[in-house]
Amino acid sequence: MQQVKGSVLKSRLAFVEQHAGKDGVERVLATLAAEDRAALRNLVAIQWCPFDLGKRLDDAIVQVLGHGKPQFFERLGAASAETNLTSVHKAFLTPGDPAAFLAKAPQIYRLYYDTGRREYAKTGPKEAVLTTRDAETFSAPDCLTVIGWHRKALEMCGATEVRIIEEECRARGGGVCRYRVSWT
Repeated sequence: MQQVKGSVLKSRLAFVEQHAGKDGVERVLATLAAEDRAALRNLVAIQWCPFDLGKRLDDAIVQVLGHGKPQFFERLGAASAETNLTSVHKAFLTPGDPAAFLAKAPQIYRLYYDTGRREYAKTGPKEAVLTTRDAETFSAPDCLTVIGWHRKALEMCGATEVRIIEEECRARGGGVCRYRVSWT
């Protein structure tokens, strides 16, 4: 079973608290089973957690705070990038060189997920394709957090007018999750 780092789930809960307060966190957690609530209240950033726990948390966040709109997760991904890339993973940023940052995508992926891989292919001076392969589990909200996370990270590297289009998604029947990235 695929696992995800506790830091990913902690970022989601921090986003909820930042935008909806402690009451918002409690409303989200109240929709989950007792075991999930206990696991999420006792998270350690470096621990591996079941991806399915994250998926259940994502579903609860969408329903309680996102009004059923999964695009809410792009904002969550951006907030996660801002939190992680200004602290524990700051060394990954390459100010002034967004392409160099994207080239680290395979290494960054391994920090957050224990199975699968993310490939980077430069397709132009300010364009690339990121492809996620062989992940045991996947979800449309997680793909949206990937988009928001990378958009914010690229902006933190100095990119402007960042565009990320998910051309193929396993959650929608695709064989991989493929993101076309461009910026100015």
